[in-house]
Amino acid sequence: MFEELRESSSMAAAADQHHHQISGEAVAALAPLREAVDSAAELLNFGSQGSKIYLVLERDHIMKRFQEVTSQLEQALGRIPFDKLDISDEVREQVELVHAQFKRAKERIDTPDIELYNDLTAVYNKSTDTDTDPAVLRRLAEKLQLATISDLKQESLALHEMVAATGGTDPGENIEKMNMLLKKIKDFIQTQNPEMGPPLKDITSVSGNCDPKSPVIPNDFRCPISLELMKDPVIVATGQTYERGCIKKWLDSGHNTCPKTQQSLSNTSLTPNYVLRSLICQWCVENGMDPPKRPGTSNSHQPTKPTSACSPEERANIDALLRKLTSPISDDQRAAAKEIRLLAKRNADNRVCLAEAGAISLLVSLLSITHDISTQEHAVTALLNLSICEDNKGTIVTSGAVPAIVHVLRKGSMEARENAAAALFSLSVVDENKVTIGASGAIPALVSLLSEGSQQGKKDAATALFNLCIFQGNKGRAVRAGVVQTLMVLLSEPGAGMLDEALAILAILASHVDGKAAIGAANAVPMLVEMIKNGSPRNKENASAVLVHLCGGDLQHLAEAQELGLMGPLVDLAQNGTERGKRKAAQLLERINRFLEQQNLMQAQVLAQANSQIVTDTLAVVDR
Repeated sequence: MFEELRESSSMAAAADQHHHQISGEAVAALAPLREAVDSAAELLNFGSQGSKIYLVLERDHIMKRFQEVTSQLEQALGRIPFDKLDISDEVREQVELVHAQFKRAKERIDTPDIELYNDLTAVYNKSTDTDTDPAVLRRLAEKLQLATISDLKQESLALHEMVAATGGTDPGENIEKMNMLLKKIKDFIQTQNPEMGPPLKDITSVSGNCDPKSPVIPNDFRCPISLELMKDPVIVATGQTYERGCIKKWLDSGHNTCPKTQQSLSNTSLTPNYVLRSLICQWCVENGMDPPKRPGTSNSHQPTKPTSACSPEERANIDALLRKLTSPISDDQRAAAKEIRLLAKRNADNRVCLAEAGAISLLVSLLSITHDISTQEHAVTALLNLSICEDNKGTIVTSGAVPAIVHVLRKGSMEARENAAAALFSLSVVDENKVTIGASGAIPALVSLLSEGSQQGKKDAATALFNLCIFQGNKGRAVRAGVVQTLMVLLSEPGAGMLDEALAILAILASHVDGKAAIGAANAVPMLVEMIKNGSPRNKENASAVLVHLCGGDLQHLAEAQELGLMGPLVDLAQNGTERGKRKAAQLLERINRFLEQQNLMQAQVLAQANSQIVTDTLAVVDR
């Protein structure tokens, strides 16, 4: 919601359209939501970073606080002035759905775990460090999730923070008793797993490594699996970040879900989180710590050895090619770029070795200055091939490659333009690169290729546009570049080789206010209805998603879709379509049924008025 508000406000400011900017009244109405979100963040941080033992002991207070914040969020969501905000129907529906969920949550009180509370208080209230029933300790370890050394370290750290909050001088009886309880659990766990290492040190001691002033690692910098500072953070398909080694073990053991959210992973690709890695390094420097080195790299300041399998002879060959790239002789540049292109295409080891040798920055420099068509083709394709390696994507962007690639996309040969589009798609897999590429002027050039390119060129442009438009800020750019009109032409082409791609992009753009307007103006309803009738399951899904946006509050589009015979195919889609297709079909059916009910009501009113007039006229005749 706020992404849409920010974008619509910035566009209005650029066009000096004051009537589209958020009014002071609307801002005031949103203020309670800000306060509610702040309260929720504070409570959730306390729950995730605080002591688990303390949370159970103070369960009544904690539960009451959750109920208060839930009610605060529900009330704030109910006050959002939708009529004064420029947001899409889809986003409004999502907000209303969340509001309804909070209404239900406000009325529901979870039943606390009585056994956990009784076990914990029984051990906590023992006045002496006597033996405790192992069965009780086992239940506590399992229910408190204190079964690994990482879990125990995190709990110890949380208790240490409570000591630090008191100044570290007098931890107090309660914290001492909680520390005693934690050590009991640790000793019990250690008897089950001797490999866990020595017992935890007493956190209430002023000696050892428990200096209250030592920096506390921010929770966002810890891997959700190991709870350790991440060295090589990577993003999975759900958007969650993990330490590469930890999530790889999880996936290699046969799991296909995200450990944190339990959502199924649509794919198992791991995308380096360059932004988080940079923030972690910055935090380490600011706190007097050595930045964490990624696994496989050296801690010394000497140049790292290539992690690829390149032999000394192969590395010497690469170095020679790189020298030729900088040669003043154009034939040498062309030959070297071609050879690097082929090497990067051949295997992953070559891609790693070429990047470590400095090929990326040299290719970017060559691409920026060369006017030779063949050299341009080889250089941009070499960058495409190098970007297949996830670790190279960030290096390519930070080397300033995007403007050079966009220049080729505009001015190069057809082969170079197609490969430039493919390179932008590959680079935009990293979320922050979507912003950089969108701001570079790439989108109008991609729309041109979508119209002018070969079949492969159109597909390269479409995949790049789809990926870029996942970022909300790029949707308006694509609409202004004329992508909707181009997509409608592709949908009507004989053979319809771009149906899948065109409908997928329209489904993304329809959630944007300008995208919805452009699709409606392009007379897209007949084409969309035809897709729902006779398209593939995926095309039916995307066509119905577009229609949901078009028909939201627009009686004209609803009437047109209903007259074109949409009801029957929609009923079939709601029963037999993909999961997303079923949801969109159900939404459309509901809107059409509401529309028909309104029509029948209006007809009944008109008929009633007509009958009333007939009676009046008849009485007037009789009276005469």
